[in-house]
Amino acid sequence: MKKYSKIVVLLVAVMMLLTTVLAGCGGQSAKTEKAAAKGKLMIYTSIYPDIIESVKPALKKAFPDVEIEWFQAGTEKVMAKVAGEIEAKKIQADLLMVADPSYYLTLQEKNLLLKYDAPNRKDVKLNKDKEGYWTGVRVSNMIIAYNTNKVKAADAPKSFKDLLDPKWKGKIAMPSPLLSGTAYVTAGVLSEKYGWKYFEDLKANGLVVESGNSAVQNKLIQGEYEAVVILEENILKMAAKGEPVKVVYPEDGTIIIPSPVAIFNTSKNQELAKKVLNWWLSKEGQQAIVKGWMHSVRDDVNAPKGAPALKTFADKAFKPDWLKLSKENAKIKETFRAKVLEK
Repeated sequence: MKKYSKIVVLLVAVMMLLTTVLAGCGGQSAKTEKAAAKGKLMIYTSIYPDIIESVKPALKKAFPDVEIEWFQAGTEKVMAKVAGEIEAKKIQADLLMVADPSYYLTLQEKNLLLKYDAPNRKDVKLNKDKEGYWTGVRVSNMIIAYNTNKVKAADAPKSFKDLLDPKWKGKIAMPSPLLSGTAYVTAGVLSEKYGWKYFEDLKANGLVVESGNSAVQNKLIQGEYEAVVILEENILKMAAKGEPVKVVYPEDGTIIIPSPVAIFNTSKNQELAKKVLNWWLSKEGQQAIVKGWMHSVRDDVNAPKGAPALKTFADKAFKPDWLKLSKENAKIKETFRAKVLEK
């Protein structure tokens, strides 16, 4: 019996030792994770400034010891800044969140993105790279909108093709593909669908090309334009404020743009960047996106206020060829310039 008692005592001692060691490892892991959630992070983005401000409290709550800096501009301006930094071999951004998904294919081809299969990627339903180099983080839609003081609902354009009707002559506008990433995608998609003659005909029908979606939005509200091609989020936000604007989801297809988030592999704080990226993909992060009038890339987060669920119009939406848009960026912009801007 004494022999067995000694064995039991020995086993208990070993188990206690293992428990202590494992607890120590767990505690060390927790401390390491907490320590990693400190420092500075730079995000380059095309998300609107007011949306950034609305997201900051949620980010601060999730990462109280992290200082997040932002560079905000239109997608094309962000791309130009990144191009200069690539040339100088000094990329300042840790995270990138711009509108044009095709740009991420270009960066991936240049071996500039960090491969990271974030835990929350499993819940992302739209536009994610198989290997984890980039992941859809917000869904912006290019739609048609009209001024409700100028146009009755029954008379509003129902499709992109309807904008060619002579009744809209001199009353239509869109943002410039040379300055807006979502407008670039729109130019690429519609020229692929209808040919460049479509844009030539729009120009002949008095299409005005503005600098960006915000400029189009403001002049639509003022009644300078009656119908426009524009981002859904602009119109949802203005309609919620009581402005006389309304969204039309085109019968020939909404242009759905699931814009990604990615980490530059030059980031000096990759572990922190990973945590913040994973937060954006979480339910909490996606709810912050939806408060900014964009749709979520998850299906367990409701649509933004005033918008139908994405699935109600996704089936007949355009299917952009992101690889082609990546490869033919310069060609598409130059063709648009020649056929629309310089005529």
